[in-house]
Formats: sequence, structure tokens, C-alpha cells
Amino acid sequence: MTTILASVWLIGGVIIGGIFLLIFVALAFQYIGLYLQAWVSGAKVGFIDLIMMRFRKVNSKSVVINRISAKKAGLEISTDQLEAHYLAGGRITNVVRAMIAADKARIDLEWENATAIDLAGRDIMDAVHTSVDPKVIDCPSQTSGKSTIDAVAGDGIQLRARARVTVRTNIARLVGGATEETIIARVGEGIISTIGSAETHLQVLENPDNISKTVLAKGLDAGTAFEILSIDIADVDVGENIGATLQAHQAEADKARFQAEAEKRRAMAVAQEAEYRAEEQKNRALVVLAEAEVPKAMADAFRKGNFGVMDYYNMKNVIADTDMRSSIAGDAEE
Repeated sequence: MTTILASVWLIGGVIIGGIFLLIFVALAFQYIGLYLQAWVSGAKVGFIDLIMMRFRKVNSKSVVINRISAKKAGLEISTDQLEAHYLAGGRITNVVRAMIAADKARIDLEWENATAIDLAGRDIMDAVHTSVDPKVIDCPSQTSGKSTIDAVAGDGIQLRARARVTVRTNIARLVGGATEETIIARVGEGIISTIGSAETHLQVLENPDNISKTVLAKGLDAGTAFEILSIDIADVDVGENIGATLQAHQAEADKARFQAEAEKRRAMAVAQEAEYRAEEQKNRALVVLAEAEVPKAMADAFRKGNFGVMDYYNMKNVIADTDMRSSIAGDAEE
């Protein structure tokens, strides 16, 4: 009985051990191909490292393929470096391809710089391609909604220009450097400033290349991720006569101001005339009041004996004579 029980336990142990062995072989088998592929390619990766990548949540196939690609291109990138960048959220395939392209183009690009650029959110592959093959930027940008850069020359004539800026990526300034939008804004500002400083629009039309030379000499690529190779003025068109329009508007404004001042003076004159008329009416009222006192004074003089009848008639004659002379003088004036 004891022998049978021991046999059962032995068989059970063998079966369990076999199951564990099969599980281990199944897990290990998927890494054998990667291990052999790396080994025969001269980019050896430890078998234990491949297994541990599973527990570190690293795509072992991507690590092996990129290490082989770098090795074949003459670059030495360790497994730890690839794993670290993968775990940091980087795109190891893009970084490795960019380093290979930079090495073939004899561009100095270290692993630390490449991974920093990738983790900063920049497209490292596009940066290397642009560094090798410069690209052209339209100014203004097609996405800005404007087709031209408008500026006014010294004689008031509006000019509408379009420029094309040829740039290449400066790898050393890619991290922290300004983007294409800054280049477009600076070039647009330079074009406006150059046209505005010209005395006449004819000077700009005769030598449009002066705009390119002036703008290029300002060092507009400072602090950006690009190096400006050339600025070419694609087209310059004559727009509106802004100066004449502004003068017309100024004339209208001056006219309105002068009319307002004239109306103000007229209103003041009317008010002053009304004051004079009121003063005249006041003086006439005073005269009437004074004349009303004359009969009283004459009656008082009669009572006191200071004024006689003959004096009264003489006074009436004088008044009648005065009225006659006034009437004659009035007729003569007419």
C-alpha cells in the first residue's frame, strides 16, 4: 500500500513538474527567436534580459529590432538605453532611425539629445530630414487666412507682398527653440518694417530683393529651432492709396470740427445779441419811468410857483420843434 501511494505521488510530481516545464518552455520559446536573431546579427541581448522585459512591460521585439538596426549602421546603443527611453514614453524606433540618418548625413546627434528632442514632443525624424533637406515656409502661412503681407510705403501707397523662407533645422537648438510660427511672424514683421521705411512704393517695386537682404540681415532665426538660409520675395502687388484715404478722412474730420466751432461762435453771437436786447429793454423801461416823473415834477413846480404857464408853453414849443426836426431828419435819411 505504501509503495502504491509513493508511486502515485511520484507520478503526480512528474506530471506537475512537466506542466511547469512546458509553461516555462512556452514562455521561453517566444524569446529564443529574438535571442538568436540578436546574436546572429552581432547585437547580442541577454536571454534573461529578454524575459525580464516582459515583467518591466517593455516591448522586447521593438528593443531587439532597433538595437540590431543601430548595430548594423555602426551605432552602439545599449539595451538599457532603449528600455529606459521606452519606459519614459519615447518612440525608440523614431529615435534610432533619426540617429542612423544623422550619422549617414554626418550630423552630430548624440543619444541624449535625440531622446530629449523626442520626449519634448518634437518629430526627431522630421527634424533630421529638414536638416539634410531644407524646407520652404510660406509667409504668410496658408493656415493664417491671409494671402499677403500688407504694408504702406512712405508715400501712402499700400503694397501686398508674399515671401518664401527656406530653412533647415538646427539640431542643437531644437529643444527649447521657437517653432515655424515664430519664423513666419518675424519675417512678416521685417517685411512690414522694410516697406514702411521706404520713401516711395516705387523704390520697393524697383528692387524687391532689398526687402530680402534687409530682413535676412536682422538675424531673425535667433532663439529658434531653425537656420534661415534665404528669404525670397515671391510677389509684390500695389494695393490701395491708403495715404489719400487717410487724408480724405482727416479732411472730413477737420470740416466737422470747423463747422462745430463756427456753430459755437454763432450761438455765442446770438446769445450776446439777446443780452444786448434785454439791456436795451431795461434801459427803455428806465427812461419810461423817468419820463413818468416829469408830469409829477411839473405839477409840484406849478403848486410851488416855480414854474409858470408861459414856461410850460415854451417847453411845449421846444418839444414840438424837436419832434419836427426829428421827423424831418428821419425822412431825409430814408
